[in-house]
Amino acid sequence: MSETTLLYVMTAFVIISAIALVVQAGMLAGIYKTTKSLQEAINPLLPKVESLVAKATSTVEQSSLQISEITTRANDILDSTKRQMAIMEEVVGDAAARAKVQMERVELVLDDTLSRAHETVAIFHDGIMRPLREVNGIAAGVRAAVGALGRGNRPTVDRATSDEEMFI
Repeated sequence: MSETTLLYVMTAFVIISAIALVVQAGMLAGIYKTTKSLQEAINPLLPKVESLVAKATSTVEQSSLQISEITTRANDILDSTKRQMAIMEEVVGDAAARAKVQMERVELVLDDTLSRAHETVAIFHDGIMRPLREVNGIAAGVRAAVGALGRGNRPTVDRATSDEEMFI
């Protein structure tokens, strides 16, 4: 490439660069105007936004206090519930232990009553029923002796009783 051609190419690029810089300066001026108009539109809103931020801050603080208070109350309720559950467990455990002791006592009383009833039946059997049977046996023997003496002779086979038939 010749020097003149190189010079022309460089001049063209310098001109293109200058045009680009002018376009950039125009765009920068447009951005500046837009920013100024936005700033003028936003400036009246700043006091409202600041008051809104202050209200939001106070609301957040109040909410934080209420949440803290609710948490404290909930913890107090949980602690109270835990204490009452412990008391209830103690009462239920005590009632269960007392019921067990009473059931053991009832079982002992029932066993004692049954053993006494058994002893009473045994005494009744030995003291009343045995002598009654013995007296009944003696009376049957006396009756049989009186009956045998009263008849005088032996009964015939026709008059034999079922007990006598077993021995015949």
